[in-house]
Amino acid sequence: MLLATFKHISSKNADYSAAEAYLTFEHDEFTMKPTLDENGRLIPRQNYRISTLNCGNEDFAIACLRANLRYGKNQKREDVKSHHYIISFDPKDVPDHGLTVDLAQSLGEKFCKEHFPGHQAIVCTHPDGHNGSGNVHVHIVINSLRIEEVPFMPYMDRPCDTQPGMKHRCTNAAMKYFRSEVMEMCHDAGLYQIDLLNGSKTRVTEREYWAKKKGQLALDEENAVLAEQGLPVKQTKFETDKDKLREEIRMALSDTVSFEGFAEKLLRRGITVKESRGRLSYLTPDRTKPITARKLGDDFDRSAVFAVIVRNTKRVRAKTDPIPSAPAMQKTINERDTVSRMVDIDAAKEKGKGYEHWAKKHNLKNASRAYLLYQEMGFDSPEALAAACDAAHEKLSDIRTEMKSVEATIAEKKEFRDYVLNYHKTRYVVDELKACKKEKARQKYRDEHDSDFIILNAAKRYFDSKGLKKLPSYKALQTEVEQLIKEKNKLYNQYQTAKDEAQRLDTIRHNIEQTLGRKIERKQELER
Repeated sequence: MLLATFKHISSKNADYSAAEAYLTFEHDEFTMKPTLDENGRLIPRQNYRISTLNCGNEDFAIACLRANLRYGKNQKREDVKSHHYIISFDPKDVPDHGLTVDLAQSLGEKFCKEHFPGHQAIVCTHPDGHNGSGNVHVHIVINSLRIEEVPFMPYMDRPCDTQPGMKHRCTNAAMKYFRSEVMEMCHDAGLYQIDLLNGSKTRVTEREYWAKKKGQLALDEENAVLAEQGLPVKQTKFETDKDKLREEIRMALSDTVSFEGFAEKLLRRGITVKESRGRLSYLTPDRTKPITARKLGDDFDRSAVFAVIVRNTKRVRAKTDPIPSAPAMQKTINERDTVSRMVDIDAAKEKGKGYEHWAKKHNLKNASRAYLLYQEMGFDSPEALAAACDAAHEKLSDIRTEMKSVEATIAEKKEFRDYVLNYHKTRYVVDELKACKKEKARQKYRDEHDSDFIILNAAKRYFDSKGLKKLPSYKALQTEVEQLIKEKNKLYNQYQTAKDEAQRLDTIRHNIEQTLGRKIERKQELER
């Protein structure tokens, strides 16, 4: 998790002590089961802060159970026993704004008192995310039952929501209110913040997050084995099926000027897009149930898709320069001229008379369009068209090769940048170790800062392997990375344009071959 986020989890677990155990003892990040030492004992978490509210002198679990019995609530298995809220801060808040565990704990306690009054609660702050992201985060677990009368809160919508013996309800209005309050809290504390109220461009569910986490771990293990065997690594970043779908949608949407064109491009990739009641859903070949745009993110819903189509249309109409292409074709190709591949009539006959009739009309129209474009482009023979197709694909291959080279350079620069940052963050341990006069004190310091020494030594080994004597600044490396990313984006746009041009020429060639009833060979091939 990057940047400040706010999350809610409701629980039907009657064992309130399990919440406290999770907060105070180490748990496996994949199975969520407690981590045990070599003696089978629980391992306490390090450097956390914890406190309780409205529990008197009792333990959180005991206080909750006693309150439930007093009001006769939360006695059934299906009852929601507790609500778990998580405020996760940006990792950069620690170095940039001096965020500490103590400060985060005080912010969490204040947030709990102000927004969950009358509820028994436990507030716990952890110094690091379970995924090693470095984000300080606060857990707020409240008993769903309210034990005191409270003032009417802005997110409440029923008079009984203020009464003791009633239960907390996490509605959409409540979450919207809480998110706005988290934003306000971060602003007042001088911490980083994003707009939590306007959705996510790419929405990652808990299931997808863990799928990516586990998939990346498995991929890293496979790559390590390949590296030991001296074999090349084909893929370094694991992508979920949703990641792949998002990329396919973005590629199809990059330069389309109509929803029909967008749907057709996706269909070529085996993806069906469906609009129902103003919402979009996407069906991939490996699924029987479509994935809704809501599960992919705001970039993929109807309003966002049509907004991109409108922008693309305006850009095409306002554009005076032709699409970059071979000089002989630049003045003739227009994005608004479209041509589709002719279909196999024999295969169409098997699908019924209606489809056969449509296929014949479709072929006639697109054969005519292909021949018209063939003439407008100035080709003097089908073989010249074939040569243009080959040249377009060669250009596409050259751009793809250049993109891969830039991507490799970006990965290398990012790795260098991260090692420089890690070095500067951990080199203090060397000076502090030297300040320890006695061997016992030195050994104790090494044990306490073992992770920092590991990070520092890894950075030094990297610099030695590169033969570096003087390190560039982190800022300079970051600037290089940003420039390379701009270059990559420029190449990507060129690649999309070249790809569309190659596809157009291939379609024209295919249609003319179908019309002629033979495959078009290049002149050089015929002379051989």
